Parts: sequence; structure tokens; C-alpha cells
Amino acid sequence: MDFLNKLVIPLSPGHIEWLHYILMLMFFLFIPFISLIFGGTALSVFYRKKGMHENNENYLNFAKDIIDISTINKSMGLILGLLTLVISILIYVQLFHSVNTSIENYLIVALLLIFIGLILIYTYRYSLTSTKNFDALKDNPSKDEKINHDFNKLKKSSKNLSLQTGGYGLVILFIAIWIFIGGVEIATYLKEWANKNVWEILFSLTVISKLIVFLSLSAAFTGSFLLFKFFYWGGGIKDISEDYASFVRKVGIRLAFTGSLVMPLFLTIDLFDLPDNALSQAVFFYAVLAVILVFLGYQFLYAMSTRKTTKYSSTIFFIILLTIMSVVVKDQLAMINSTKIQTAKLSIQYEKIMQKLTEKTEVSEISGKEIYQKICSACHSFDHKVVGPPYAKTLPKYKGNVEKLVSYIMNPIQDNPGYPPMPNPGLSSVQAHAVAKYILTEVKKYEK
Repeated sequence: MDFLNKLVIPLSPGHIEWLHYILMLMFFLFIPFISLIFGGTALSVFYRKKGMHENNENYLNFAKDIIDISTINKSMGLILGLLTLVISILIYVQLFHSVNTSIENYLIVALLLIFIGLILIYTYRYSLTSTKNFDALKDNPSKDEKINHDFNKLKKSSKNLSLQTGGYGLVILFIAIWIFIGGVEIATYLKEWANKNVWEILFSLTVISKLIVFLSLSAAFTGSFLLFKFFYWGGGIKDISEDYASFVRKVGIRLAFTGSLVMPLFLTIDLFDLPDNALSQAVFFYAVLAVILVFLGYQFLYAMSTRKTTKYSSTIFFIILLTIMSVVVKDQLAMINSTKIQTAKLSIQYEKIMQKLTEKTEVSEISGKEIYQKICSACHSFDHKVVGPPYAKTLPKYKGNVEKLVSYIMNPIQDNPGYPPMPNPGLSSVQAHAVAKYILTEVKKYEK
């Protein structure tokens, strides 16, 4: 995608860190929404067909209610389902433009399929409304047979449209999610998947286990959202029969529990499948946190089931939402860990570009003394301790070696336990050379 590469800008370490934060935020919005859309549509299509087959009014009403609730509205579909993914694609392009990878290709294909899938799913939603309106009017036929004929024809078309668009939208959305997961996982497995083709990636244990985790999260989140929306949000949905409320409660609990059931196993598989360079204490922490939250959710679901109450609807919803967020953080941290070399390369490229842009003017304009006074003097003095040690005590070990001191200034490490570690001052190579020369020259005045 050459046209995307034209949008690339130089990235400093600070820019890269912020892009990772923004990407995490986009996934916080995208994953729960697309999980709800997928789970809600699957549930609606299932009960729509079941209701028509058994002529069960509760099932048919539930099919319409769940699709209305889960799709929210078209604006939210555009923002949470598409805009978040567009921003994510742009971030991946920024982070991996210099690597020979197909991440953006996977994500763009996923974006297009999600767009098509959402169009079909929202069409399914509105066709269900039309079908219900037609059913409400069927007991008041017109005296004009032509009008009745046209009415029945439109009713049949609406019914067929609802059946077809829902199923097709669900299948397309499933394929889109599968491709999306494959594309995202490439970033974590850059080295391991360098020579793999699309089929090897999509049918790898890694992607399949991640897909199962997504499906289980989708089921759990949809079930918990049902309970939250019907029985907690705004005091719960009013004017529904006790029989219907009991049915919704049972479906919500069963779906949330079933979705949560396999999650710990596949989260564990996913964790141990990660490459060594992706692992860290933080990755383990968030993986364990997700599993703990799932088991905590079990307890509240069991309490709701045995006590036949809706008391814990909001608690279960937020537990599942926090589980999704923990999984997202874990995956993003794993990607950050495994791409440290790529991050370092981007930082070096940024430094080279900035050096070329500033070198010509800075050679004549930069003053090492000014840099010392504006930045270094906040922590250092030549002859006494401020925050850091006095230069008269630390600089003699450099023996006038400017390059060695420049290296330390640009990548400081703690080598004196009696003082706090020195933060990176963020100087360019030219600035670091100027201030190093100045302080090495000036410190001679304080030598005994």
C-alpha cells in the first residue's frame, strides 16, 4: 500500500510511545463493540429462525430486541466499528512502514469486510422492524385486493431480506474478524512469521486460539450486556412480562457462562505460545488478571442463576468488560516487547533525519554553555552536589573523551547508587557534542 507510506512521518521514542497508547485506546473501543455486534447478531439470527420454526412470539421479540440493543445506532457503528479500525491501520503503518510485512493489507481487507458486514447487519435490523410493522397490520386488510397483494408481497420480501442479510452479514463479519486477528498477530510474530503465507498464518495455532478467545469474549460480553441493558441500565427495561424477563435472564446467564467457560484454557495457550521476546512480568500479570476476572465472573453468574435474581447484572457486565481490556493490554504489551528492535530502528531513523535538518544551522548557532545552563544545571554543578554529583567528581573518568561522554548523555545509565538515575535529556547528537565539549573544558577550572 504505497499511498499509505506517503502518510508516514518520522517517529521519536516519545511519538512511538504515544502511538502505542492510542492503539490500545482504539482496541478498547473496537473490540467490545465488534464483539457485541457479532454476538448480538448471531443470537438474533438464531432466535429469529427458531421463533419462525416454532411459531414462538418470545423468540421473535427477543431476536428483534437483541439486534436493536447490540447494534446501538448507525453513528456508533461508523465510529466504533470503522473509524477506530482506520486509525489503528494508520498507526500500524507508522510503526511498521520500514519492515517488509503485510499487516496493513490484512487490516485493510478486514476493514472492507467489516464495512460490508455492518451494512448487511444494519439492513437486517431495519428489515426486522419492517417485518414487525407488517405483522401488526396484517389483521386489518384493505378492501382493495391489489393493495392486499402488494402488501403481502412487501411483507414476504422484508421477511426474506431479514433472513438473508443477517446470516450473510454474520458470516462476512466472522471472516473479517479472523483476518483482523491474523494481521494484528503478525506484529507480535514478525521474526517467526517472516516467510509464512496467508493460509499458514490464518490457520496457525496462534490465530485459531486467538479467534476462539475472541468468540468466547463475544459470547460472554453479549450475555453480560443483555443482563446489564434489560435489568440495570436506567432501572431496566419496563413493560415486559415476567415470563419474558425470566427468559432473557436465563439466556443472558447461559451465554455469559458458556462464553467464559473456555476462556482460561485458550488464554493460557495463547500466553505460552508467545515468542520469548514478547514475554515480560507485565504480560503475565495481565494474563493472570484476565483469568482471575473470568473466575470472579463465574461466581456472580452462579449466584444469579441459583438465586434467580438480576441483582448482579451490572457487576458481571463490568467484570467481562475489564476482562476484555486486560486481554487487550496483555496483547499490546506483548507486541511492544517483541518490537523493541523495530522501535530502536525508528528512533535511529528519526535521529538521523532530525540531525540532517538541524546540523547545518546548529553547528554555528548551538552553544554548549546555553544547553548546560538551560538543562544540565538543574541537576548538576561543577563543584558541588545539586541532584546529581558534581562534575569535578565524575568527569575526570572521561579523560577528555568527548565521544564517550556524548554516548552517556544520549543514553544515560545509573552507575552511582548514591544518586538517582539521570533521565535522558533528549538532546540531538549535535547538541550533545556541544554540551560535552563545554563541560569537559569548563571542569578543568575546578581540578585540583
